[in-house]
Amino acid sequence: MSPPVDRRSQILATAAELFATRGFHGVSVADLGAACGISGPALYKHFSSKQAVLAEMLVSISEELLRVGGERVAEAAGPEAAVAALVDWHVDFALRHRPLIVVQDRDWESLPDDARERVRTLQREYVDLWAAQLRRVDRRLDLPTARAMAHAAFGLINSTPHSGLLPDARMQELLTRMALGALTARPPRHRGRR
Repeated sequence: MSPPVDRRSQILATAAELFATRGFHGVSVADLGAACGISGPALYKHFSSKQAVLAEMLVSISEELLRVGGERVAEAAGPEAAVAALVDWHVDFALRHRPLIVVQDRDWESLPDDARERVRTLQREYVDLWAAQLRRVDRRLDLPTARAMAHAAFGLINSTPHSGLLPDARMQELLTRMALGALTARPPRHRGRR
């Protein structure tokens, strides 16, 4: 016997696929219900609105990225291992959740204000988790530079919806190698005016 379907999780996964394909505004509650095998009005037993679906989707992925990232850092033997663990985690997440990356990027403005602020807060904490480890690896890095490096690595890794031209195992190896190469490259020294 298969385990019972968690209806909320099913709705979130289905919504991610639909929103990624058609955009948040291109999907009606009826469309979402039909794709989940329930009526549109039955969706309201689980979520108060389509915006609530989007909010839970994006808040929960931000929480997961931060929680698991923190666990990976705590388990790492040192800062280099922590950076490698963060890259490995983010690459794995990006390859498994391409639709969520598309939705996060494209439908951000459709989030309710409170959810947008919560996602921003979680994302800042996640960036700072990376930045702290990068600064432990290279003590010369200031915080703004380390944050910029983390954002640049996210941009590379989060390109998976568009750059996933290889089988996932090969993409994982390529993205990991490229991200680690970028993060461990020594940044150029600032040049003052002569």
